[in-house]
Amino acid sequence: QLQVVESGGGLVQPEGSLRLTCTASGSLDNYAIGWFRQAPGKEREGVSCIVSRDGSTYYADSVKGRFTISRDNAKNTVYLQMTGLKSEDTAAYYCAANPYRLCILSDAQVFDFWGQGIQVTVSS
Repeated sequence: QLQVVESGGGLVQPEGSLRLTCTASGSLDNYAIGWFRQAPGKEREGVSCIVSRDGSTYYADSVKGRFTISRDNAKNTVYLQMTGLKSEDTAAYYCAANPYRLCILSDAQVFDFWGQGIQVTVSS
């Protein structure tokens, strides 16, 4: 069973940058990897997704132009580079994998394997 672990979160000032890393226990060649986030009192939101095999990427409208997802298949790793961070980006961020190579940000149930989450706080 695939395991994924997030790293790279923390506290950052508005307009700052952070890079989140999702490291998997095995090959991601046959997976789609998504990043989701959930702020207190809000529903979980799909942020971005990448299909590892062909590199297709998808973004929520709220992060387009600010976040970039990428992967390093040799390292079984997916990155989420976040720039121009805003207070509304504050949330717990989760990495998730699905073996169907489907990037459906609106349907978290497609993703079978989830990390524990990591906090990102944007504040001055």
